[in-house]
Amino acid sequence: MISNLIYSNDVDATLNAIVGGGNYNLVVVLVDENTRQLVLPRLPILNNTQIIEIQSGDENKNLTTLKSVWQQLENLGATRQSLLVNLGGGVVTDLGGMAAATFKRGIHFVNVPTTLLAAVDAAVGGKTGINFMGLKNEIGVFACAEDVIVSTCFFDTLPPEELKSGFAEMLKHGMLSTHEEFLQLLETDFDNIDFENLLKILQSSIQVKQRIVEEDPTEKGLRKTLNLGHTVGHAFEMKALDDSKPVSHGYAVAWGLVIETVLSHMIKGFPSADLYSLANFVRTNYGSFKITCDDYDYLIGIMRHDKKSYNGEINCTLLKACGEPLIDNTISDDDIKAALDIYRDLMGI
Repeated sequence: MISNLIYSNDVDATLNAIVGGGNYNLVVVLVDENTRQLVLPRLPILNNTQIIEIQSGDENKNLTTLKSVWQQLENLGATRQSLLVNLGGGVVTDLGGMAAATFKRGIHFVNVPTTLLAAVDAAVGGKTGINFMGLKNEIGVFACAEDVIVSTCFFDTLPPEELKSGFAEMLKHGMLSTHEEFLQLLETDFDNIDFENLLKILQSSIQVKQRIVEEDPTEKGLRKTLNLGHTVGHAFEMKALDDSKPVSHGYAVAWGLVIETVLSHMIKGFPSADLYSLANFVRTNYGSFKITCDDYDYLIGIMRHDKKSYNGEINCTLLKACGEPLIDNTISDDDIKAALDIYRDLMGI
């Protein structure tokens, strides 16, 4: 099943059509404290719905929070004819999708991503899940929202760092698409964002992912290309959480893109000019994730637990060039360490 993607900045009217046309016996809205305060009041259609609130932050995307959502759905009398509206960022859509897909073996759900990262990544494609035992998205199921309302009208509530976080996934999609799209994205000026124009660019970016997901919904082959930047990026995220200094998923992906592009240059001949352009863009807009040689073994250990690993090896998606991804590349410890060394040089660490 593929989600129905609706691109509109009139979210209230769009939700009204979905809720009114669904014959649901109960509508429940999942929010965090931020979307309850900043977004929910802008959607009058949801005034008379039941609200479940969770705490924001990736550290709360866990089994305890998921259990709480299940319990509240049960207490509210939700059935298979109920609708869960996931209104929020990636934590809300990931965990809300997991809750809906498993409660009574599946109830209807709609995603309304309120961050750029959620719109381009978490809310689209049917991956749901939670973190478990210190590992990102270790427990989850494939389950597509019936509808995903993609909008930029709530992005004015976001700090610049949140926009940059989502943009990293768009940058990944550009690298998977064409060299021209990659270069266009590198011209982005985060100090002068036109949200109406961003909706058009966002639609193009999501379509890259949607085409891949339609061909390979459960990640048997082509969909693995969407993991570009994520093997290393997830390791950075987990180290940051372990150090009690969490970083956003998008920033970790941006840094992961640099390292996996270094590996692409080393192993597959990815053009050095594009590598330097990417590294300069990431360093300028995202700064750098500070690591030393002493961190290498820890990071490698996390990478070996990545879901793409079959037998404890490090598995990465690499690029021969923009638009030419190569999946299931086994990376040696020595190559990872060399790439981490080069990353530190490129990022001025």
